[in-house]
Amino acid sequence: MTISSFSELALRPELQKALVEQGYSTPTPIQAQAIPHLLDGRDLLGIAQTGTGKTAAFGLPMLQTLMDGAKPRPGQPRALILTPTRELAIQIDDSVKNYGAHLKLKHAVIFGGVGQGRQVEALQRGLDILVATPGRLLDLMNQRHVRFDDLKVFVLDEADRMLDMGFINDVRKIVAVLPKNRQTLLFSATMPPEIADLAAKLL
Repeated sequence: MTISSFSELALRPELQKALVEQGYSTPTPIQAQAIPHLLDGRDLLGIAQTGTGKTAAFGLPMLQTLMDGAKPRPGQPRALILTPTRELAIQIDDSVKNYGAHLKLKHAVIFGGVGQGRQVEALQRGLDILVATPGRLLDLMNQRHVRFDDLKVFVLDEADRMLDMGFINDVRKIVAVLPKNRQTLLFSATMPPEIADLAAKLL
């Protein structure tokens, strides 16, 4: 079945309204293929380049999943999006803000190279969605500012770039403490053997 409009996807009215405001009408191939599976709660491996619309492909179902009324606890995000660079983390956080404009979900972005004070404050206020780069996230985990007991959704974005940038061991350390009972999404533009191996263990 070909999906020619976002209105054909089983997304809640608040998300549909945000999409109209953002000028989205026709889903990209990755959005049309991924969103129905993710709304069903399945794990997903997506081979996708930057610029194919994958942030909406994982962001919209994630926002819908988190609208279950559960309140985030301090330092315990309910969804984690792990991404290799600060620029990408900021971009994803902006997209989450736009798609979730009509929802009362809290989100924040954390990355290295800046003081951690505000990031720790945001975590303590309780977050539905945390967008993070691996190094700073590990620092804050080691300082016990963040835990993942309540995690429902985990997204590993640009996995092949994580590998190229030398973050793959950090990623493994983070994954090791995530709850087993979660939805996992892995996106990568290419599938080198180490990423295929990681995907096999994660999904």
